[in-house]
Amino acid sequence: MALKNVTDDSFEADVLKSDKPVLVEFWAAWCGPCRQLAPSLEAIAAERGEKIEIVKLNIDENPATAAKYGVMSIPTMNLYVNGDVAKTIVGAKPKAALERDLGDAIV
Repeated sequence: MALKNVTDDSFEADVLKSDKPVLVEFWAAWCGPCRQLAPSLEAIAAERGEKIEIVKLNIDENPATAAKYGVMSIPTMNLYVNGDVAKTIVGAKPKAALERDLGDAIV
């Protein structure tokens, strides 16, 4: 299951105005840890899709949103709840660690 890609133009509608929590992975095609993270994010999306939406934003193609939220290294994941950043997770982590970090957003 491929994750939805969002852009600078679609970010407000897809993320900030979502009625459920949205985890945004800020990534780039050249980022090895981002590629390592993808299967874990896809699995969480498949298992918990009714509770949380997981999307990706390519920082090379959409620099404005990454700059707005101060993304300095990738992968960075921001959890947005009601349009606000509720949590930031930096770095590739195993699926179990991601699920712990996301906590209440996915249970």
